[in-house]
Amino acid sequence: MSFFFEVLIGGLLAGVMYSLVALGFVLIYKASGVFNFAQGAMVFLAALTFVGLQEKTGMPFWAVLVLTLGVMVALGIVTERIVLRPLVNQPQITLFMATIGLAFFLEGAAQMIWGTDVRPLDLGIKDEPIEALMTRFDMVISKFDVIAAGVAGLLVATLAIFFNKTRIGRALRAVADDHQAALAVGIPLKTIWAIVWSVAGFVALVAGLMWGARNGVQFALTFVALKALPVLILGGFESVAGAIVGGLIIGASEKLAEVYLGPHVGGGIEGWFAYVMALLFLLIRPEGLFGEKHIDRV
Repeated sequence: MSFFFEVLIGGLLAGVMYSLVALGFVLIYKASGVFNFAQGAMVFLAALTFVGLQEKTGMPFWAVLVLTLGVMVALGIVTERIVLRPLVNQPQITLFMATIGLAFFLEGAAQMIWGTDVRPLDLGIKDEPIEALMTRFDMVISKFDVIAAGVAGLLVATLAIFFNKTRIGRALRAVADDHQAALAVGIPLKTIWAIVWSVAGFVALVAGLMWGARNGVQFALTFVALKALPVLILGGFESVAGAIVGGLIIGASEKLAEVYLGPHVGGGIEGWFAYVMALLFLLIRPEGLFGEKHIDRV
């Protein structure tokens, strides 16, 4: 039984990390209706910029963190003004294709500036088992996973409160519900979009640091965003709570499937099980657990 809980807890901790990546998609989709395909590239750029600045400047951790945050906020603002603002009122597929182009641009620019070598990222958190859990419960749970999940969970909770309790958060929700109505009551649409993209840049930075410290800063970080897709399908593209719940479900289910179903299907199930779950969920509830049902009358 202790092994089962060890696998389950490990999956839940990974799920919180997936939720963090999914949150970047949710923020932009809620405010502008744009599925930001470039979110994975933003995660990669943030981690690579952080490591590159550390190597070049030798500044302390917090100084490099603030500087990298400034770069990501600036990137969000520039993206909104140069890429998306000229495409306002264009079809959604046009905006989606623009974010695909942005993803390739960011991936190329990051590697052109900082190089293509795989770099280690040290956050000062040791990836070692928690001794108390090993001694008392015979469970191997990584200290890094617990701290990383705690940071991710705190950020997700903070943004959820920001959306629901603050004036700017209510404005963001109003923009998400109806752009024209929000403009009619005096909400500055372009300012709101700039704020959303800036926050998405900050989320990408935190996700990049967590995943970069776990797997190394490399191009493969761009594929972390693909893990967020099943999370979004389960939780709903417009729900912060859905990103949390969807991440926990995906994280736990894929770990349990790898351990208990993997031996019967040849292993490797962790890589694709989440997408099978998402496909089945689309057949049952396409709008997600926390998404609103849309009824089209013809």
